[in-house]
Amino acid sequence: MVLEATVLIIDNSEWARNGDYTPSRYQAQIDSVHYLFSIKTNDNPENTVGVIANAGDSPEVLVSLTNDLGVLLKGLHGLGVRGDSHFDTSIQIAQLVLKHRANKYQRQRIVIFAASPIDTDEKTLVKLGKKLKKNGVSIDVVNFGEHTANEQKLTAFVDAANNNDTSNMVTIPPGPHVLSEQIRASPIVGERFGGAEAGSGGDNDFGFGVDPDMDPELAMALRMSMQEEEERQRRETATQQGNNGGQQEQQEGGAGGNAEDDMEMDLDEDEQIRRAIQMSLMESGQDGEEANDSAAASGSNAKDDDLVASLIGSLPGVDPNDPALKDAFESDSGNKSKDASKGKDKDDDKDRGN
Repeated sequence: MVLEATVLIIDNSEWARNGDYTPSRYQAQIDSVHYLFSIKTNDNPENTVGVIANAGDSPEVLVSLTNDLGVLLKGLHGLGVRGDSHFDTSIQIAQLVLKHRANKYQRQRIVIFAASPIDTDEKTLVKLGKKLKKNGVSIDVVNFGEHTANEQKLTAFVDAANNNDTSNMVTIPPGPHVLSEQIRASPIVGERFGGAEAGSGGDNDFGFGVDPDMDPELAMALRMSMQEEEERQRRETATQQGNNGGQQEQQEGGAGGNAEDDMEMDLDEDEQIRRAIQMSLMESGQDGEEANDSAAASGSNAKDDDLVASLIGSLPGVDPNDPALKDAFESDSGNKSKDASKGKDKDDDKDRGN
């Protein structure tokens, strides 16, 4: 949206009475002023528009810079056709109006209607155009009515004021068309305000069946509603994208966690197998030790029995083969085996307790 202060200059000289434009040159300008005021203030709520009438004894400021439609209607009320046009003087007054605009960030623009012959010479107009360019003021000229006589002067004037194609001139010959419609399709309005669409789209330019020229307040409300809806949709889209990203991260994190759990389970199984093997080896080792202990005990018992038998056999008057003596030996050997097994069991209990 362009932030701009615009002064519209009406040619209300006696030449404006002619009816070669519908309904007359003067009334066609009034309709165009209403259209330009509406489209510029609707484009940006901070835009302001002023109006100057350049005919009569001297140019007159009808409306100071404002965005209030009521002020515009009040300023145009009672304006009539009179006197001769003061083309260059009205532009200089418009420069002073723009210079004293409240918002210095607004760009400066003048739109002037030329419906009567211009008495100012081309050299003076070129000098004025260069001054506008120096002061950063853009100029748009609507050349109609006496368009053939004024075209050369106005072309030189606009070329001198033009800075990066910010100034324009549109020549509109007489015909059955409406002046405001021709301005709507011209570079004066341009793509900045939807002029290209207006020139080809007919009456319903804004959409929703609303003509912003007829009901600017409703058009502004609809535009604000559309902007709020677009902003809401952008926020929802950003939120959904953020949620989708979070879910993907969670899924990736969950997949990584599952892989780690599986790895831990695999490691646990390997560890269990290793421990089972160790326990098996320990049990087999214990069994071997017990077998060795038993064999050692049996060997020692056998050696003891042989020693006792040899000692008894060396004694005079003792028969080693006596049945009673053998029974005594056997019972003594049994008691020794029981004591050895009990001692082994006690040692195993101590080891387990430790």
